[in-house]
Amino acid sequence: MHSVVISGTGLYQPLHTITNAELVQAFNAYVDLQNAEHAQAIAAGEREPLVHSSVEFIEKASGIKQRYVLEKDGVLDPTRMYPRFKERPDDQLSLMAEIAVDAAQHALKAAGKPASVIDAVLCASANMQRAYPAMAVEIQHALGAGGYGFDMNVACSSATFALEQAYNAVRSGASKCVLVINPEITSAHLEWRDRDCHFIFGDVCTALIVERADLATAPEQWEILGTHLATQFSNNIRNNFGFMNRAEDSDPLARDKTFRQEGRKVFKEVVPIAAAHIEGHLATLDRQPSDVKRYWLHQANLGMNQLVIKKLVGGEVGADLAPLILDEFANTASAGSIIAFHRHRADLKAGDLGVICSFGAGYSVGSVVVKKR
Repeated sequence: MHSVVISGTGLYQPLHTITNAELVQAFNAYVDLQNAEHAQAIAAGEREPLVHSSVEFIEKASGIKQRYVLEKDGVLDPTRMYPRFKERPDDQLSLMAEIAVDAAQHALKAAGKPASVIDAVLCASANMQRAYPAMAVEIQHALGAGGYGFDMNVACSSATFALEQAYNAVRSGASKCVLVINPEITSAHLEWRDRDCHFIFGDVCTALIVERADLATAPEQWEILGTHLATQFSNNIRNNFGFMNRAEDSDPLARDKTFRQEGRKVFKEVVPIAAAHIEGHLATLDRQPSDVKRYWLHQANLGMNQLVIKKLVGGEVGADLAPLILDEFANTASAGSIIAFHRHRADLKAGDLGVICSFGAGYSVGSVVVKKR
C-alpha cells in the first residue's frame, strides 16, 4: 500500500455575481407579476398569494450574502427566473467540461504536474450536464490525460465520495495520479421562484490532484490518513428530473423537477449524523475532535456548520476552526468543502490535522482526514 497525498487544488470561479439585494429585487418583481396574474383566484381563496423575500430573511436563514453564477440575466429576469445558456454543438467543448478543465489546470499547476501523468479522472457532481458520454471522459480528452474517467453523483457529498475512490486507487497501486473534479452548475437545477430556496446555490468548479506521496513534488502536500463514507435514505432533499420523465408523460417544468428540500427536517436530522460521523471516523484513527486544527465542512448553512462543530468540540465556533466561504459563494453542492480547503489552509503547519467533510441528499456524509506534510 502506498501513502497518498493531495498535492494540488484548483478553483474555477464564474465572472458574474448576484448579490442578495439583486436577487430579492428580481424575486419580488416575479411575485408581483404572479399575484397580479392570479388575482382573481387569490381573492376567491383558491390560491395562496406568493410572499416577498428580503435580504434580512436570506442572511438570517443561511448566512449567504452573494453567489457566483455562469449567467445572471436570465436568473434576474422576472419573466424567466433561471439562467439562459446557449446550446453548443456536439463537436464543441461542453460548458461543464470547460469549467472543469479550467479548475483542473489550476490544480495541476499547484501540483507541478502535466496533464499527461493523470491516469484517472473522476467527475463528481450533484448534477451532470448529460447522460453520456461521461463528462469525465470529455474532460480527460480535453486535458490530454491518460487512463480512464467516469462520472459519479452522491449529491452534495460527491467530492468526498470521489476522494475515497481516488485514495483507494492510488493506495492500492491501481493508479498513480488521479484528478477529482467537481463542476457544479447549480443555477440550472435551482428553483429560483421558490422563496424557501431561491437564494441557496451558486456555480463553481473545484479540482484536486491525488497522487502517490513518493511521486509528489509539490511544495505543499496533505497526506490522506483515512476516508469514511455513509448513506441513509431520505426524501427530504430531492430532484426528480431525469430521462424517465418523458416516458411518464410528466411535466418537465413541474416543481419536483428542480431542487427541493424540507429544510427544517434536514437541519434537525443531518447535524447529529454529520457530527457523529466525524467523531467516529477520528476515533478509528485514535484521534479526538480536539486534535483537529481545521474543519473544512460542506457549505450549506451557517447555523448547521456551527452546530456540527459545537457538538464536536463543545464550544463556540470561530472561522479559524471552521472557515466559512458560503457567504461569498453560497451553497455550491459538492464543491463547498473543497473551496474551504482550497482557500483556508495556507496558515497551517506541518503535522497539523484537518477534516474535509460533506453532507447532503441521500442522506450522504463523507469525511477525509488529512495531515500537512
